[in-house]
Amino acid sequence: MGRMTDAPARWTQATVHPDMWTDPDDDPRNNEGPGPDGELPTLKDVLHNYRLTLLMKCEGLTPEELARRSVPPSTMSLLGLVRHVAEDERDWRNWITHGEPLPKLYGRRDADFDEAVGEQAVVDAAYADLKREQEATDAVLDAHPDLGERIGRESIAVRELLVHRIEEYARHCGHADLLRECVDGRVGQ
Repeated sequence: MGRMTDAPARWTQATVHPDMWTDPDDDPRNNEGPGPDGELPTLKDVLHNYRLTLLMKCEGLTPEELARRSVPPSTMSLLGLVRHVAEDERDWRNWITHGEPLPKLYGRRDADFDEAVGEQAVVDAAYADLKREQEATDAVLDAHPDLGERIGRESIAVRELLVHRIEEYARHCGHADLLRECVDGRVGQ
């Protein structure tokens, strides 16, 4: 293992604001102008932007770089984070539906991180899993536009679940900042 002084040089592709990830005109997130009207559209917009942020933090890396556990002794990697939030989406859906819970995507506890290996097939599967699980959870929640409605076995309020999802993605975007910087030095929002 390298020493902390062996860290890659910090860099960003942004030219307008050098502490940002990308220039405003190239940022796919909706950060300019007025936000959406209403609580539900606002929560969905914030969740959408955090999802994009996580994907942006993974852009341009090889499978090996995505799987690198760059902040020891943590077992986290960017690929592990993608797999983890896919697992979270499935778990959240289990909270809000009835019937038998769906099985864990990756089997045993912590397999989302432990089995995140630097192979293209694993990377492709992780992104496909994430997209599928996000769409499935979104579809269930779209049937419940009343933020105060309590749903599922857990009788959780729709608002609470949306806020929890935002919180989880936001926390992991912070992890992704550190992981990415230690992989190749790229910094930014």
